[in-house]
Amino acid sequence: MQSLHPLRRALPLAALFTAAAMPAIAAAQVAPLPVATLGGTRLDIVATGEVARAPDIATIFAGVVTQAPTASAALAENATRMTATIAALRRAGVAERDIQSAAINLSPQYRYGENVPPVLTGYQASNQVTIRFREIKRAGTILDALVQAGANQINGPAFSLDKPAAALDEARTAAMALARTRADLYARAAGMTVRRIVAISEEGEQTNQPRPMMVSMALSRMEKDATPVQAGEQTLGVTVRVTFELQ
Repeated sequence: MQSLHPLRRALPLAALFTAAAMPAIAAAQVAPLPVATLGGTRLDIVATGEVARAPDIATIFAGVVTQAPTASAALAENATRMTATIAALRRAGVAERDIQSAAINLSPQYRYGENVPPVLTGYQASNQVTIRFREIKRAGTILDALVQAGANQINGPAFSLDKPAAALDEARTAAMALARTRADLYARAAGMTVRRIVAISEEGEQTNQPRPMMVSMALSRMEKDATPVQAGEQTLGVTVRVTFELQ
C-alpha cells in the first residue's frame, strides 16, 4: 500500500484547525460593546460655558471698483488704483504676507428700459484684498490710509483670536461645572442625589463678536486723528450634553 506524502497528510489537519478557529474569530469581531445600564433615574443636562478674551487679530477687506466705457480701460484704471492702495498698506507697516488677493472681477454694465433691449454702457472692474494684522490699535490708521489711496470698498475690521484653544478649554471646564451644578439642583428638587456621570458629548463651539464696521467713501473724513476703532472683547463658548444617573 502506497503511503501518503507527509505534506498531503498535514493539509487536511491544517484545514481542520483553520475551520475550527473561524467561528471564534467571527465571534470576536461582532461581539457588542458593553453598554452602561442605569439603576436609577436618568437626567440629561445641556450646558454652555463661556469666556471673554480681547482679540489679537484684525482683518480688513478692501477693494477698488472702477468703471469705464471699455473693459481694458476699466481694468487699467483699477490696476493703477489698486497698486496705490497696496503701496499705502506697505507704508502703513502691513507686511507683504498679510496682504492677499481675494477676488478680481470684470462685468459689463447695461442700461435697462421698458420695451427696449438692454444697452451696453461700459464695464466695471473690481479687485479686493484681505489685510490681516496684529497691531489692532493701528486699525484706524490703516483704514484712513486705504481711503486716501483710493479704496472705495472697505469692510472691517473683523476681530478674532489667533490661538483660541486655551480659551475654548476654559469654556469646556466652565460648561462641565455648570452641568454638574444644574444636576445637583435637579437632584435636590427631586429628593435624590447624583450618583455618577454616564455620558458626556460636546455639541459645538461658538464665537460671538460684533459685526464688522462698514466704512463708505461718502462718510469717511480724512482728519488729523485716525479713525477711532474699539476692539472690545470676544466671547467664546462651548456647549456640552452630560447624562447623569440620580438615585
